[in-house]
Amino acid sequence: MANKVEVKELLDAGVHFGHLTRRWNPNMAPYIYMERNGIHIINLYKSAAKMQEAAEALSKIAASGRKILFVATKKQAKEIVAEEAKKANMPYITERWPGGMLTNFVTIRKAVKKMASVDRMKKDGTFNSLSKKERLQVDRMRAKLEKNLGSIADMTRLPGALFVVDITREHIAIKEAQKLNIPIFAMVDTNSDPREVDYVIPANDDASKSIQKVMSYVADSIVDGLTERKADKEAKKEQKATAKKEQTEKVEAPKPATGEVPSKDDEDKKAMKEAKKDVKLESKSETLEKADSKEDK
Repeated sequence: MANKVEVKELLDAGVHFGHLTRRWNPNMAPYIYMERNGIHIINLYKSAAKMQEAAEALSKIAASGRKILFVATKKQAKEIVAEEAKKANMPYITERWPGGMLTNFVTIRKAVKKMASVDRMKKDGTFNSLSKKERLQVDRMRAKLEKNLGSIADMTRLPGALFVVDITREHIAIKEAQKLNIPIFAMVDTNSDPREVDYVIPANDDASKSIQKVMSYVADSIVDGLTERKADKEAKKEQKATAKKEQTEKVEAPKPATGEVPSKDDEDKKAMKEAKKDVKLESKSETLEKADSKEDK
């Protein structure tokens, strides 16, 4: 369960400041509280409710073991998003959105594997056998890939969700996620269309304080989801170990030693054996009697 969002904290962080009224998107009308000095003011009660809703959904996705890809290439959001994504141990894109990052994921994975192959070359000494010019070219390629794709090196499959800061700027990422039906979470300002996003967080996406406030809350929720997943795994592991131990003890249970008082089951078995013996003796005696009577005749 996500922690409650305090409206006063959002107010202090400047989450309520929207864009100029002439730059607004009419679809954001339900989230706008009022207009002041030519600027739209966002309804922070709705922002708080939407933040909690998004945080709960992200926590569930993290608990299921899927990755959440963070996207923010604008200057004031880069460092904040990178820091919070690292805290939550999630992949992020903060330099430039590589076209086809999601729709052509196989090709992107090949580029990531190139980095790994260069690292292997450096380890096994193959890199040193190259000429000076070739080494320089390989190093440049490695540095470029690291800058653009280094943060997604551990993302071996498509993410379970996308978290975007400023959907107008990151419209290519939004379109790719929509094509693949990947859930989109985003900070949406008054100049953007909230219909493009599955989980809208109406907030100021230009001020670093506002971005920091929303991102830290989201990252904490993801960390909670990961902690829950870890706890569930450990509990299941313990249950399996206990069940295995009980089964082993049952199989290796010692047999009753001679001289011990026989159990009820042992007595029943003994009685059955004796009854069978009596039946056999009776049938044998009957057979002998019949044979004697035949001889007399």
